[in-house]
Amino acid sequence: MSGRVAADVEMKDSDIWSLPSARHNTDELPYVHKVGKPPKQDLLKEIKTALKETFLSDDPLKPFKDQPKKRKLVLGFQTLFPILEWGREYSFSKFKGDLIAGCTIASLCIPQDIGYAKLANLDAQYGLYSSFVPPLIYAFMGSSRDIAIGPVAVVSLLLGTMLREELDPVTQKHDYERLAFTATFFAGVTQFTLGFFRLGFLIDFLSHAAIVGFMGGAAVTIALQQLKGLFGIKDFTKKTDIISVMRSVVQAAHHGWNWQTLVIGVSFLTFLIVAKFIGKKNKKLFWVPAIAPLISVIIATFFVFITHADKDGVQIVRHIKKGVNESSAHLIFFNGPFLAKGFKIGVIAGLIALTEAVAIGRTFASMKDYQIDGNKEMVALGSMNIVGSLTSCYVATGSFSRSAVNYMAGCNTAVSNIVMSIIVLLTLLVITPLFKYTPNAILASIIISAVLGLIDLDAAILLWKIDKFDFVACMGAFFGVIFASVEIGLLIAVGISFAKILLQVTRPRTAVLGKIPRTSVYRNVEQYPGATRVPGVLIIRVDSAIYFSNSNYVKERILRWLSDEEEMFKDQPRVEYLIVDMSPVTDIDTSGIHALEELYNSLKKRDVQLILTNPGQTVLDKLHTSNFADLIGEDKIFLTVADAVLTFAPKMEQA
Repeated sequence: MSGRVAADVEMKDSDIWSLPSARHNTDELPYVHKVGKPPKQDLLKEIKTALKETFLSDDPLKPFKDQPKKRKLVLGFQTLFPILEWGREYSFSKFKGDLIAGCTIASLCIPQDIGYAKLANLDAQYGLYSSFVPPLIYAFMGSSRDIAIGPVAVVSLLLGTMLREELDPVTQKHDYERLAFTATFFAGVTQFTLGFFRLGFLIDFLSHAAIVGFMGGAAVTIALQQLKGLFGIKDFTKKTDIISVMRSVVQAAHHGWNWQTLVIGVSFLTFLIVAKFIGKKNKKLFWVPAIAPLISVIIATFFVFITHADKDGVQIVRHIKKGVNESSAHLIFFNGPFLAKGFKIGVIAGLIALTEAVAIGRTFASMKDYQIDGNKEMVALGSMNIVGSLTSCYVATGSFSRSAVNYMAGCNTAVSNIVMSIIVLLTLLVITPLFKYTPNAILASIIISAVLGLIDLDAAILLWKIDKFDFVACMGAFFGVIFASVEIGLLIAVGISFAKILLQVTRPRTAVLGKIPRTSVYRNVEQYPGATRVPGVLIIRVDSAIYFSNSNYVKERILRWLSDEEEMFKDQPRVEYLIVDMSPVTDIDTSGIHALEELYNSLKKRDVQLILTNPGQTVLDKLHTSNFADLIGEDKIFLTVADAVLTFAPKMEQA
């Protein structure tokens, strides 16, 4: 019976005769199924089922069932390291696609990494370090074939902003770097813990609308921060809100702008935007926007070198440390006052990085029609950031722009990340001295062109059309970021997401139902204006579980529906029966049952009978256990609304 439990017992003639509205009409009435007491459920089984659905909904242990010990061991290693599973079927034809994709995203990530490191107030080499070690770890442990790992703009800005509130990146550089590694370590621990204990559902509390607004606001903030490098401003505000940034830009207009820097920055920004437009218009030319940043860096660096523009005030990178990552395990704060600060920053940065990576992974998995395990992804991301924190890396995650290029370049597996890591390694060993004359303006242009894609106007317009509350959440997060700070915007995003949940839980929808003509179906009269009300009967549907948080509201709303009905239809027969359709009510607690008892007593004083239809197994069991079913009478609980109407208003149902 569609998951609903009812006693398989036919209603006896005496039962039908006992109903006051049906005594004279029994010969014409069709069969009405009696809803009896459901079989008693085993408590331990209920707890086991609830825990399984909460933490093991995807049944990860299913492949291990009925397997020998050796096979279970192999499956365990394959679960932890998916590369051991898909690597057996790897071929040269797949490698060709991964090689092209890896080279393509490497050309994009190298200039981006240098810029993102500056966004986090770290030396340029740390951005490259973070695109060397973490992608290697992810390639062995991750389940996504398309995601490209490395530093990203939003997390870099968030990390840089929060770290700078604790330490100055210039005067306290060493401790600043130590705190960055500490935050990265705890970001990894947070991600690993959520995945290992299968708590990934917690990140779903940040709604899509809030993420759209937060990302858009962060993109605007990042772009504004790059005006310093784009205009060659030396004295620039350390605040991130739009008012402080624009005031700083305007104040520097008379003496602080460098026209050579401005020409370089605007020229290459235009070039990068045009390249992105070409790639967007023609998918076959995806490589144009991918390689454009590297070409820009090469041309701009060569131009500054031959013209000695650095002597005319054009700010340049000057030095990138050559060589591979050094160990940073001894630099992490495992005690002292910065331990708690590193933990706080790491948890926040880790959750944002996790949300972005999982969203990207799911997007590309759906496009290629394969599944990724969210909890495995969290373990992989956490592991790579823990290892990264020990090897001079800061928080890395999935980059949408690089992942999109990786996808369009024809990647087949995570080997593209390995190829990218090798190219970054060669860059660290050989090429870094060549970046000495790279102007900061070109890095600012690359970052601005990259973050423009984070502003999703189409999504915001769609939110306005579909759900105004979602649009408010989106705009709240957006304006919180650009007018206050990244942290405030994040708090607003989380706060509005929870507010929406609380509003939906505490104020569930209720609806008056009417009969669709020439059917036995009862639906919302507002959705179906042609649905007719049943004279003398008010049918209400409650579209939510009934808990302590909404039980009083549900009771009062039903009574208000009754009062409104009596006032609107004074010339019609008064309401004698109130039918509550409980099909959508998935659960009820003691407060909910108490509210139903109060509703029953209020209706009794008005000489109105309370009737329930289609309660689920859990709800029905609790109604019987609490003796509420005995209070209203088991003959007042029906399988469908049509059965209830057929019993108490047979002429209307047969019409």
